[in-house]
Amino acid sequence: MPANEAAWEVLSAGGAALDAVEAGARDSESDPDNHSVGLGGLPDRDGNVTLDACIMDSRGDCGSVAFLSQIENPVSVARLVMEKTPHVMLVGEGALEFAVANGFARRELLTPAARAQWQKWKANAPDAVRERAINVENHDTIGIVAMDDSGDLAGACTTSGLAWKMHGRVGDSPIIGAGLYVDDEVGAATATGVGEAVIRAVGSFLVVELMRQGHTPQQACRLAAERVVSKNPDWATLQVGFIAIDKEGRVGGYSLQPGFEYAVYDRSGNRLVDAPSRVR
Repeated sequence: MPANEAAWEVLSAGGAALDAVEAGARDSESDPDNHSVGLGGLPDRDGNVTLDACIMDSRGDCGSVAFLSQIENPVSVARLVMEKTPHVMLVGEGALEFAVANGFARRELLTPAARAQWQKWKANAPDAVRERAINVENHDTIGIVAMDDSGDLAGACTTSGLAWKMHGRVGDSPIIGAGLYVDDEVGAATATGVGEAVIRAVGSFLVVELMRQGHTPQQACRLAAERVVSKNPDWATLQVGFIAIDKEGRVGGYSLQPGFEYAVYDRSGNRLVDAPSRVR
């Protein structure tokens, strides 16, 4: 909801969808109480906070960063990758060097609250495994898609990834077509949940292509979730959710497991929607 407020402030002033999705993502990244992204994100199993993000505009231009540390707003670094380099993705030390060279300040991202959660997990985890069981609490993502007054679409996706992940793990969030996809002729979609499952289905691209075939955003999200099921025999043990918007401004969302909410802001106001799910 706060991310939508930040994005709507841009849109309601006649701003571009690209600026709106960046503003919304940054709002979540800079919230130390949001343990899914940016500052305050939960660390990997070694106690390192590493971030992934991407952004995509109405022209199909896109930028991405993965395995980025010490930078509070990876979505803005991803935008600069899109605008200042011939590349789509920078990772790790290279992404950090690029961010610092472009004026981003290094900072400690592991907050006392996140550190306490990590230390509690580490004390209870088996020494040989040091990984937490998959559940709907430890792998959230901020994905945001928007349409501006010109009818242009844009999207952004940002995350600190699966809590207690192996060091170096990257999920779907920074991968164009998996965690996010925008086609200004059709619509835009983004994903949340267990990234490996979304990658196997190229989930967000699939949602957009289903809308291209004539499905509504709601139908497309449901059909993409069914593809995730077909590609992941263990689907009943994990959560994946999609949200989408089409060129008519219609929106939809769907998840595998119940409990997935997404926020919609339009001229009627800002509201939470309880998405339908495969498991009821």
